[in-house]
Amino acid sequence: MADDHHATPSRTDYTVHKGEVSLAVYRKHVGPAPGQPPCPVLFLVHGSSNSALSSFDLTVPGAGEYSTMNVFAGLGFDVWTMDHENYGRSSRASGNSDIASGVADLVAATGLVIRETGQPRMHFMGESSGALRAAAFALVRPERVDRLVLNAFTYTGRNSPTLAKRAEQLDYFRTHNRRLRDREMIRSIFTRDHPGTSDPAVAEALADAELVFGDQVPTGTYLDMTANLPVVDPRELQAPVMIVRGEHDGIASEEDLLDFFRQLPNPDRQFVVLPGAAHALVFGHNRYQLWHMVHAFLTMPPRRDRQ
Repeated sequence: MADDHHATPSRTDYTVHKGEVSLAVYRKHVGPAPGQPPCPVLFLVHGSSNSALSSFDLTVPGAGEYSTMNVFAGLGFDVWTMDHENYGRSSRASGNSDIASGVADLVAATGLVIRETGQPRMHFMGESSGALRAAAFALVRPERVDRLVLNAFTYTGRNSPTLAKRAEQLDYFRTHNRRLRDREMIRSIFTRDHPGTSDPAVAEALADAELVFGDQVPTGTYLDMTANLPVVDPRELQAPVMIVRGEHDGIASEEDLLDFFRQLPNPDRQFVVLPGAAHALVFGHNRYQLWHMVHAFLTMPPRRDRQ
């Protein structure tokens, strides 16, 4: 995959409502050439500790491209993402923003995408608990989902040292809707699995982008991932699925994910291990491998043996 893209994608910001909750939605695309069909839509779903733009549109001065939105807009996609309730520029509400809340957010946001693009189906890529949100959404609104990429996903949490450590705080997650997410915690995302898989400058840029929203984030996805797994039944997922695991991911064990993969009913499925990568795939040194694999999966030629 090339490091440069010829056109600079423009960003458009939207607001959509989920009841009384205001949700920030973002779009980047170059747009189809005159007379060409509309660009395929890719919706990116963020995880537990960081909001949408810092996850998928981050600028790291002097360190190369870190914007997944820019990359896929440059590859011809109409790229969307959103801040889930209690993250980023979205409303602060009383809930804990668990996976079910995230699914409701996606129902509202994808309704906006369909209205704006005229396209009823879109690809999804979720990262960590964002992958759980995306997969759970695919069970609720399968008619809106084309291809589904699950990065740093977890099924039952089996053999996960990170989740075992996190479960020590289970009583706190049950009784508090917010947790501390300061600069040290953001740095730990990049060092807890396998130091050296990412540039330390990325952690600092990410912290700079996120801490303007405060040092507290919701506990809901942490509670779900330590007490309520599995939240997605693989047997019910009808979409084509690609599961991507970093070699050193401390949350998603390979055996747990292979068990999930084995039960997927659609034979159009892929299981990818990215060498030299940890949990935060979009922020690693090997993110270009991730983008390459995802692009190949999303542009898979159609199956030809069925009429």
